[in-house]
Amino acid sequence: MMKTTKRAASAALCFLILAAAAQGQQYDLVLKGGRVIDPKNGIDGILDVAVRDGRIAAVAASINVVQARRVVDVTGLIVAPGLIDIHAHMFHTTGQADAWAGDSSIAPDSFGPRSCTTTMVDAGSSGWRNFETFRHTVIDRAKTRSLAMINIAGLGMMTDVAEQADFNPEEVARLALKHKDVVVGVKSAHYQKPDWVSVDKAIEAGTKAKIPVMVDFGFFLPERPYYELVGKRLRPGDISTHCFRGPVPVVDEKGKLYSYLLDARKRGVKFDVGHGGGSFVFRNALPAVQQGFYPDSISTDLHTGSMNAGMIDMVNTMSKFMAMGMPMAELIKASTWNPANEIKRAELGHLSVGAVADIAVLRIEEGKFGLLDGFRGRLNTTKRLGCELTVRDGAVAWDWNGRAGTDYLSLGPTLGNRPADVVVRPK
Repeated sequence: MMKTTKRAASAALCFLILAAAAQGQQYDLVLKGGRVIDPKNGIDGILDVAVRDGRIAAVAASINVVQARRVVDVTGLIVAPGLIDIHAHMFHTTGQADAWAGDSSIAPDSFGPRSCTTTMVDAGSSGWRNFETFRHTVIDRAKTRSLAMINIAGLGMMTDVAEQADFNPEEVARLALKHKDVVVGVKSAHYQKPDWVSVDKAIEAGTKAKIPVMVDFGFFLPERPYYELVGKRLRPGDISTHCFRGPVPVVDEKGKLYSYLLDARKRGVKFDVGHGGGSFVFRNALPAVQQGFYPDSISTDLHTGSMNAGMIDMVNTMSKFMAMGMPMAELIKASTWNPANEIKRAELGHLSVGAVADIAVLRIEEGKFGLLDGFRGRLNTTKRLGCELTVRDGAVAWDWNGRAGTDYLSLGPTLGNRPADVVVRPK
């Protein structure tokens, strides 16, 4: 009886010890000593970030790492929410090889993690006729969070010229509501006719589905001036992408920012970079940034034509704005919290305790660098950003310098280095 009692007491003690350990701060990952920039929460300082069960568990000056499963030293690096690229192209369609769809689109997992991007939004590669194919073949298969805007044109961006007869606001809205877990907007793009039908139909669909519209003006015609698009047509919360494209009137002949841009921003219109292969020029962006007109969101317009040209990737695009003088806190905000709000995903883009653990760890490289715009215009700089580490849903998805790895010597001998008599061979 006594032995049974002692065993029971011993078992109970062990249970209490294990329970106490389980209730302690058992972190899966701690990023230690980095400069944490979290614009949503007004954080900019040297802090630790802890992750547990795929969520942010703590952000504090000194987190006890005794029980942490993995600790990564990020001293000297910037720790930010995972980057959100709201203008990319990810829909591969058979037989298409233009600059926006098909063979020129990219697979989100092949590009997102290595650019510290944890959320990517396809900007209208598919339309109401083929969106569900896009969802089944790409969105649902990707580990990188993949969202989408449905193009107002039936087949999306498979052609440049969208026929009016193929605009169907009712069907776009129906699909947007059916797939509201992944659909975040409506896209109007590359419309070449001298009227506003594409924009108006997109806005009609956006109104029905209660989601924003992104407009890629594509071709500038005197019948539909840009100042009317942002000054009258777009609703508060709608997005003008390619805002620093060459044909956009940004500054007057004296280099002064046009006031209509400020007025549109006061109305609530959002200005998105959408760099692309030829939709960003320093001649527009630099004077705007110098006069305090920062983009609301930084995005890539990612496809093979832009990634292999001057754009390169999300962090390189951010580097251009850093070189032009955009403050780091504003730079991070335009790449995380702002785009999260533009697509109405307020659960993303920040490091609040309980938020999904999507984290970007960025390094600042120093040297002599040249950054290119869409027309091979070069801006020289001595600093640029690089993606050091990407955490997606609490798991390390990209590790440039093996910071989250283990010294190989501590892993013991390989199977081949063990004595022959202890090697377990398959039968």
